[in-house]
Amino acid sequence: MIAMIKAGALRASFATGLLFFFGVIPGRVAIAQASAIQQKKSAGERTIPALMLSDFHFDPFHDPRKVLRLVDAPVSGWDAILSEPASRDQEQALAALQRTCGARGFDTSYALLQSSLEAVRAQASGARFVTVSGDLIAHNFACRFANLVPGKTPSDYAEFVEKTMDYVMGELHRSMPGVPVYATLGNNDSGCGDYRMDPHSAFLAGAAKIMLQGLPASAEKHRALTDFAEDGFYSVTMAAPMRRTRLIVLNDLFMSRNYATCAGKTDLTEAVREIAWLGKELDAARRQGQRVWVLGHIPPGVDVYATVKKMKDACGGAGPTMFLSSEELAETLVKHADVVRLGIFAHTHMDELRLVGPESGVASAQEMVAVKMVGAISPVNGNRPSFTLARVDPAGATLVDYAVVVASNSTGVGTSWAREYDYSEAYGEASFSPAALVRLLGEFKDDPEAKTEKSQAFIRYFVAGDGSSLIKPLWPEYVCALSRVTSKGFGACACSAR
Repeated sequence: MIAMIKAGALRASFATGLLFFFGVIPGRVAIAQASAIQQKKSAGERTIPALMLSDFHFDPFHDPRKVLRLVDAPVSGWDAILSEPASRDQEQALAALQRTCGARGFDTSYALLQSSLEAVRAQASGARFVTVSGDLIAHNFACRFANLVPGKTPSDYAEFVEKTMDYVMGELHRSMPGVPVYATLGNNDSGCGDYRMDPHSAFLAGAAKIMLQGLPASAEKHRALTDFAEDGFYSVTMAAPMRRTRLIVLNDLFMSRNYATCAGKTDLTEAVREIAWLGKELDAARRQGQRVWVLGHIPPGVDVYATVKKMKDACGGAGPTMFLSSEELAETLVKHADVVRLGIFAHTHMDELRLVGPESGVASAQEMVAVKMVGAISPVNGNRPSFTLARVDPAGATLVDYAVVVASNSTGVGTSWAREYDYSEAYGEASFSPAALVRLLGEFKDDPEAKTEKSQAFIRYFVAGDGSSLIKPLWPEYVCALSRVTSKGFGACACSAR
């Protein structure tokens, strides 16, 4: 996929010719970075550590000869099977399966899963809570299952999906014992196929027990289990030391532009219902004086990769490809920017950030929501596996700083994990706040040729462990997507030089 993005990016960048010509203030980077480092030292006394994970995409089919045993075994027996030496023809059998299912790369093997969790234990042992932004199971899951386990029913398939999810979450809990884990579903985490799901299903009832097992016991947990079993979304108060902070967990599969029911029908009913529920939860948090974090998988805004890949000309009337079927999620967040302190999403597998706010008139930072997009454990998109270590101010429910930890290789064999960069040091900001992102994205826009240290840092760290200039050819368009999360807003930004 990386090669496709590079080729498409170059074509789209030169075809549209979207360049911006603004000035860059010399010396701003060095001064801001020095200030941020100093503030980081003082902030350390009032922050707590947290761990952000996403896109495991664990592949239980990595050794095809073991799959039938996994189907028959309880989840408690999976580790013994998966830890056995590889089958004699494992590489050939997997290669054949990859070809049959049209796989574009390799997802997370048992070795890589265990390596990532070992790194988590070593580097995030003090984390006070964990967020998981979805996609626990591998791509092409249905094809792999159908080819290796023929003759099974749809309910057999759903059961194997749940067992895989249960294994991944169980291994995570074993690695972080007693630590609250807040998790959401991704578009692959379904009992009837990628981007497909039915509300009020047996799959959601089973998934609720798996995904919410890491919540602290409370009356709210009971309500969350009930809500999740019906629709896959829920709301809880975050455990201490977080103060007066509500976590709203979305099932944004229903909002995706690719969503269909298990029968393959397009249906916006659940998306409309979820947005209405989200608005009520945010209104309640406002009345109760709570701060809110919103956790999901698919972010609001422009899918830059799909837009470039399909050669869409946003300036010619075609419009960009959006992640979601409507812009109501972004609009709802903006309406409640006074209470929403942070959005956490993923899906692209890259280390990204976004700023959701009004796109007409003059808007202040108080009207905007900062969004952190978490990189993937799976290396399928050409990235190296990564996770994010966060520093959080529990009193203000603020993400103060974070560091991205990256694997030395994508196999999990002989793999070491090390910090790739720290947000505060790379960008010279003392917090991951709307005000900070307004400044940072303003500097990006003022640097259309990506010459400044901050622009180059973002480009370098975009693909974890890669360091290439993947997005540099379409830097002005990409910068527009970071803060213009509506089709109209993106078009106005990207085409402003025409």
